[in-house]
Amino acid sequence: MKLLLDTCTFLWLTKGSEELSKNAIKAFTDPKNEVYLSAVSAWEINVKYRLGKLFLPLSPDKFIPKERKRHLVAPLDLTEQDTLHLCKLPATHKDPFDRMLICQAIEHSLTILTPDPLIVQYPIRNLW
Repeated sequence: MKLLLDTCTFLWLTKGSEELSKNAIKAFTDPKNEVYLSAVSAWEINVKYRLGKLFLPLSPDKFIPKERKRHLVAPLDLTEQDTLHLCKLPATHKDPFDRMLICQAIEHSLTILTPDPLIVQYPIRNLW
């Protein structure tokens, strides 16, 4: 399975948070699965950090690559095709970061690991 981590899922993973579901942990730790963190999540983390809405032990430019490597999470670039899928999405979810993650999940046939009830309303594979 190819998994895309929602931003909150990645952050909880880095902290070993109890907010992670058992299903998410099982899927994430299965060595047969490919796990990705989108450039969109890196962007979101940077924005929230700069606005003072997110505390990190290191600046995002150090924290994100370090934690991705530590947890064996591959980066996922944002492509033009991903962004062009936006015009096909219904406006169910207003968060621009989540909307782009949904587009990437569709374009790359990924399963999103997220507890977000708005994301799961889209025609994508979700696991939580």
